[in-house]
Amino acid sequence: MQLPPVDPRETGEVSETEPIRICFVCLGNICRSPTAEGIMRALVEQAGLSGQIHIDSAGTASWHRGEPPDARAVAEAARRGVELQSRASSFHRGDTHAYDLVLAMDHSNLADLHDLTPEPELRGRIMLLRSFDPALGADDPHDGAVPDPWAGGPDGFAEVYDLIEAACAGLLEHLRTELHTDLRTEPD
Repeated sequence: MQLPPVDPRETGEVSETEPIRICFVCLGNICRSPTAEGIMRALVEQAGLSGQIHIDSAGTASWHRGEPPDARAVAEAARRGVELQSRASSFHRGDTHAYDLVLAMDHSNLADLHDLTPEPELRGRIMLLRSFDPALGADDPHDGAVPDPWAGGPDGFAEVYDLIEAACAGLLEHLRTELHTDLRTEPD
């Protein structure tokens, strides 16, 4: 009897000896969350931490499952020197078990993720990505969210890239200083 393939996001509790596992989540997993995945992967590689942080992305809906990122997101990332390589996948009930952090792009995604995570003790792993942006203020026009650029033009994708990049830089610093001090790279 052949066992079905295991989805790495449904593997149970995260081990303290394993890499930190992060999943970025938006609605369709073709614009914002693959952009966050690509930006964070680039920042992690630049910091020399690729083996210590695992990065993934998913959507709360399954409309685009298996599709590459939106061409406009790919173009904006490429313009900035970042490659988006993921394929759209869905975040399922129980997936929170497999991640240290699940980062929602907006308040609707956050609510959906809470609905998919019935265990109160796991809900602390779920937060808005922009909560890591050190420049985020109370007067933020997006209420701490990354707006969905899908229905707009290229300017929306540029703004989204900027918002995500600032939040990912803050996230990396948080991971280095707050969660895992052992992530500091050793001096040459």
